[in-house]
Amino acid sequence: MDKCADEEAWDILDEDGNKSGRFILRRDYKNITPGEYHLVVHILIKNVKGKWLIQKRSPFKEFFPNVWAVTGGSVLSGENSLTAAIREVEEEIGITLCPHELRRALRYKEEDNFVDVWIAEKDFSTAECTLQESEVADVKWVDAEEFKRIVWNNHRYLECIDE
Repeated sequence: MDKCADEEAWDILDEDGNKSGRFILRRDYKNITPGEYHLVVHILIKNVKGKWLIQKRSPFKEFFPNVWAVTGGSVLSGENSLTAAIREVEEEIGITLCPHELRRALRYKEEDNFVDVWIAEKDFSTAECTLQESEVADVKWVDAEEFKRIVWNNHRYLECIDE
């Protein structure tokens, strides 16, 4: 399998989260076999008022359309988790984060991926966001209670918002 410049590729990780030296194209993600994983990042952004940024997934998304969630996505082949977190925030909501503004809060393993949860502290208005229409329909700041109530809540990162 060759990487094509216009196709998204993910590094395959072993069950300990180490790169295996192989990759898979996004279109083939259903072919990940047991014991193989790819890396995903979720970025929780908090402002100085203690509010958390959430985004409504685009109605065009294959998985969980119109659901409130956090910024995130797959780590591309050759990237590290931090670089992917910065890229995903820039792509999806048009906000630039610097490495020192993020800290990795958690890593957990799911059926076919590892999830790195990053927390960023940054102040900005939602009016400053440039939404990637194919990914994001809306953004808003919410307090911790609202976050826990309305965000797609089958993720283990919910405990991170109490920090």
